[in-house]
Amino acid sequence: MAERLVGKEAPKFGMEAVMPNGSFGKVSLEENMKNGKWTVLFFYPMDFTFVCPTEIIALSDRVEDFKNLNAEVIGASTDSVFTHKAWIDTDINKGGIGKINYPLASDMNHAVSRSYGCLIEEEGITLRGLYIINPEGELQYSVVFHNNVGRDVEETLRVLQALQTGGLCPANWRPGQKTLVNA
Repeated sequence: MAERLVGKEAPKFGMEAVMPNGSFGKVSLEENMKNGKWTVLFFYPMDFTFVCPTEIIALSDRVEDFKNLNAEVIGASTDSVFTHKAWIDTDINKGGIGKINYPLASDMNHAVSRSYGCLIEEEGITLRGLYIINPEGELQYSVVFHNNVGRDVEETLRVLQALQTGGLCPANWRPGQKTLVNA
């Protein structure tokens, strides 16, 4: 049976990544926590596929909205940073994703995706996993779903804002609406 992660300390991670400026670097949960940032970590199956570029580009287009909410976005797959870089450097019209505005991390040893429960062991790739971690390192939100369906960026932003209210948010809550009870 799967272990519950939500409401507990998020698994710590550090991964090699292609940074928004195209250089190679590192990303870590500890760095975001040290800087008092929320972390929006998402896993996608593979580079050079069909659904993945649509959500990676959509998240990149809205990265300023996440930054305005004190959140850092990190994308990750089990591909290497070199494959990520090649995908970024490939023209969008030729199957690439072009420049993106957040790091794409490499989980080639599968340690991070395994610890977050989204690794398909027999295939060596991940399901689409999305995790929101508060600045104290508590995993506040987790959703893992089939690889045929891309994420909804608006819903990710809505959930982040709901979590940041500290209150109880009813179904269909939208930013600016009242919560049921404040924490």
